[in-house]
Amino acid sequence: MRSAPWFSTLAPHAARLTDAHLADLVRDDPGRATDLSVRVGPLYANFARQRVDRAAWAALLAVAQARDVSGALAALFDGHPVNRSEQRPALHTALRSDLGAGDTARAAFAEASATRERMAALVAALDASGVTDIVNVGIGGSDLGPRLALDALRDLDRGRFRVHFLSNVDGNAARHVLRGLDPARTAAILVSKSFGTQETLLNGSILRAWLGDGERLYAVSSKPDRALAHGIAPERVLPMWDWVGGRYSLWSAVGFSIALALGMDGFERLLAGAALMDAHVRHTPAEGNLAVLHAMVGIWNRNGLGYGTQAILPYDDRLARLPAYLQQLVMESLGKRVAQEGEPVHTATVPVVWGGAGTDSQHSFFQALHQGTDTVPADFIGVLRSPHGFEDNRRALHANLLAQSEAFANGASDADAQKAYPGDRPSTMLLLDQLDAESFGALLALYEHSVYVQSVVWGINAFDQWGVELGKKIAASLLPAVAGDDVPVDDAVTRVLLQEMRTRG
Repeated sequence: MRSAPWFSTLAPHAARLTDAHLADLVRDDPGRATDLSVRVGPLYANFARQRVDRAAWAALLAVAQARDVSGALAALFDGHPVNRSEQRPALHTALRSDLGAGDTARAAFAEASATRERMAALVAALDASGVTDIVNVGIGGSDLGPRLALDALRDLDRGRFRVHFLSNVDGNAARHVLRGLDPARTAAILVSKSFGTQETLLNGSILRAWLGDGERLYAVSSKPDRALAHGIAPERVLPMWDWVGGRYSLWSAVGFSIALALGMDGFERLLAGAALMDAHVRHTPAEGNLAVLHAMVGIWNRNGLGYGTQAILPYDDRLARLPAYLQQLVMESLGKRVAQEGEPVHTATVPVVWGGAGTDSQHSFFQALHQGTDTVPADFIGVLRSPHGFEDNRRALHANLLAQSEAFANGASDADAQKAYPGDRPSTMLLLDQLDAESFGALLALYEHSVYVQSVVWGINAFDQWGVELGKKIAASLLPAVAGDDVPVDDAVTRVLLQEMRTRG
């Protein structure tokens, strides 16, 4: 693979630092522990344990300038068609902040605000009803964002509704969600941007039949006519828009279930936290811009040092779903091998994102992270204040968070090689003052902007996802064969597998 021109400025620094141990970098530059840190409101980040020195930082910032990251961020906020393959803006920021200078951005902000007013009225009406349970039916961004938010912010749940999520097309999922619910006291929200997603429509049909009528059926879609065709009344259909990608959509009416759980005040605080990060990213120069710095560390680890994966390690059980959420955000946005102009990219792009919550993960895959042959950069995420009141547990959790980051970086020698820790595993530390709606919103917005900046440097489109379409197309063509129809199947292996399914199924 040919190197991109901008990479030539990083390559000498990567070669120079490949064998530099993190412990030595910290020892030789006593100021880096404080200088390589940034605070934005309730969120603090420390990059001192990344394998960069000040010269490498300067080179990374020069790349950001050469790739016009600041101009690209302005284009994003102002509503330019940054999603070039679909000729659309990507205005998820307009769902929560009025920072765009263009007419398109201002119109989007006004439309999002009007939709929140409609959503507030529906929340109030459901509050006054006899409904006790809400089933959110959606997949991908229509599921992962709201599901994570309600896990993370469970301490803020009003207790008015029990919210359940149904995403997988596997009928067992529907059976388990509906078991024990009363259809007379349950409402369902069908969330689908296209209102053509197979999983959501099939599960929606199950819910409609189970509810017995459409009076407690709601929809969120950019294709409201399709929702109306399913018998959902217009007043119970909330819009989303083509200028919002699914994985960026929890700030829209896709967050209806969040508003039902937290109340509209809680939902608005979530948006305010994201808006705080938006303002920082929009107005802060690159050298102090948290999203730019986080993104350039990702570029450095992927392209400069050649690391192919990224671990997300939240040390708060309420954030246990964050790695799954970021898998979609990062890998669907950056999983591209073709640049915006249609030419192959000249560097590696997306890392494989994975992870799990500490301290559980310490007793599973941390063995590989400490002593395995592959180096896996990590984002550690901690929460300083928690409401549980179990002080011994809090101290133990924080001690483990600090210890693991230190052990990753410094390692430990031992006469027995099997007991030695090489260390030199880079990590970033992210600390939230507390896990509330504002800090959670800021955290997610940070990752959104970091992903976009990486896409700008790589020259790829962060807002399309053509790679998910082929499997859907083949599945649709195979449905008749799976149903038993005598239709031609071209693929020899699929023919054998179908026969096995028919024989044993």
